[in-house]
Amino acid sequence: MLPIIKGMVIAILVTLIATPFVKKLAIKLGVVDKPDPRKVHKGLIPRMGGIAIYLGFVLAVLGSGYMEGPGIGLVISGSVVVLIGIIDDIYCISPWMKLAGQLLASLIFCAMVSPVEFITNPFNNQMISLGIWGWPLTVIWLMGVSNAVNLIDGLDGLAAGVSAISALTMVVISLWRGQMAAAALALFLACAAIAFLRYNFHPAQIFMGDCGSLFLGFVLGGLSVISVAKTATVISVFVVVAILGIPILDTFFAIVRRMKNHQPIFKADKGHLHHCLLARGLTQTKAVLVIYGITGAFSLCAVLMSLVGSSQALLILCCMAVIISFGAYKLGILSRSPVAASENK
Repeated sequence: MLPIIKGMVIAILVTLIATPFVKKLAIKLGVVDKPDPRKVHKGLIPRMGGIAIYLGFVLAVLGSGYMEGPGIGLVISGSVVVLIGIIDDIYCISPWMKLAGQLLASLIFCAMVSPVEFITNPFNNQMISLGIWGWPLTVIWLMGVSNAVNLIDGLDGLAAGVSAISALTMVVISLWRGQMAAAALALFLACAAIAFLRYNFHPAQIFMGDCGSLFLGFVLGGLSVISVAKTATVISVFVVVAILGIPILDTFFAIVRRMKNHQPIFKADKGHLHHCLLARGLTQTKAVLVIYGITGAFSLCAVLMSLVGSSQALLILCCMAVIISFGAYKLGILSRSPVAASENK
C-alpha cells in the first residue's frame, strides 16, 4: 500500500509543480490557443499542459516501483503519443500524421503489453479466440479512445475531469477483480489529471493540448485493454464502454452528424455535447459539471455491470442505451448542422 501512496503523492506534486513551468515554456515558444468562432474561450491560452500530466504519471510509475510488466509498456507507448501530441501542438501537423504516430504507439503497446487475444461468450461461457484479429482490434480501440478524449477537450477542465472520473472507476473495478497493478496505474493517472485541474478548471490558465488529451485517452484505453485481456468476458467490454461513455458517444455522434451533413469526418464543428449544453444557456462551469455528473452516472452503471451477472448487466446496458438515445434526441446532437452550430457562439 505504501508504494501506491508514494506514487499518488508524486503524481500530484509533480503535476502541480511542472504545470507553471510548462506554461512559461509554451508562452516562450508561442504555443498558444487562439480564439475562433468554434471555440468558447477568449484571449490567448498556452497549450502543452499535457506534458505536466505525463511527467506526473511517469514519475509516479517510476517512483512507486510499478515500472515493470504492463507499466513499462504503457509508459513507453504513451511517450510516443505525447511526443506526437507535442509536435502537433507546436506545428499543427495533419490528422494523418497524428494517426500514424498513434498507430506506432498502439503497435508498441501490443508488442510490449498484449492485445486482447480472446473473449468469452456471456451466454454459454465458451471461449472465443480472436486470433490475428486481436492486434488490429486492440490498435483500433487504443486509437479510437485517444481521439475520443481529444474530441471532448473543448471546455475548461472537461477532458481532465472526465478522464479522472473514468480512471477512478477503473481503480474500483480493478481492485474488485484483484488487479492491483492496473488499479495503481489508473490511480496515478487520476491523481495527475486532478492535480492539473488546479490550473485547467474554468477560468483555465493553461490547456492540456493534444499531447495531454491524446495521452489521457491512450492510457485509459491501454488500462482497459489490460483489464479486458485478463477477464476476457464480453460484459467486460461493455463495462469499459460505459466507463468511457462520454468520449466514445460524443465521437460516435460526431461521426454520424458529419456524415449526415456531408462534412469531412475530421472537420471540427460545434455539435458536441458541451456545445449543445452551452447553446441551452449553461455557463462553462455548469456545462462541465453536468458532463461530470453524466460520466459519474455511467461509471456507476459500469461498476454495477461488473458486480452482477451477464443477464442483469445486459439489462443495465439496454436501459443506458434507451436513456442515451432519448438524451441525444432532446439535445439535438445529431440534428445540429454546421451552420446552426456556428451561430451558437
